[in-house]
Amino acid sequence: MKQHLHAMTYLVRDYDEAVLWFTEMLGFELIEDSDLGSGKRWVLVQPKGGGASLLLARATTPEQAAAIGKQTGGRVMMFLHTDNFTRDYKVMQTNGVTFVEEPRHEAYGSVVVFKDLYGQKWDLIERK
Repeated sequence: MKQHLHAMTYLVRDYDEAVLWFTEMLGFELIEDSDLGSGKRWVLVQPKGGGASLLLARATTPEQAAAIGKQTGGRVMMFLHTDNFTRDYKVMQTNGVTFVEEPRHEAYGSVVVFKDLYGQKWDLIERK
């Protein structure tokens, strides 16, 4: 049997602000944006080069809204792998992405932690 992760739900306040952030700040591609009626949309964004997509899901309850930016309790949520750490780090800096540390060069590769538009932590990593 062959399996892979296709998409992961990512809670957002607003579809359009999230699409803009992921496409403009991180350079992700908008894969799909379909109207499902009643204000609900099926919105998928994905890093250029492929991999799993994020299903941007607008919070519709107070409990969901409270979880935006806290989906992992303060831990790093996503690990964005790159083939050129320096290039992507500089582009993200230029785009205004917030970094919580200086880049580190570890035994496994180069890494830096950044925050997305809701304060959720991510790693940008180039493996050795």
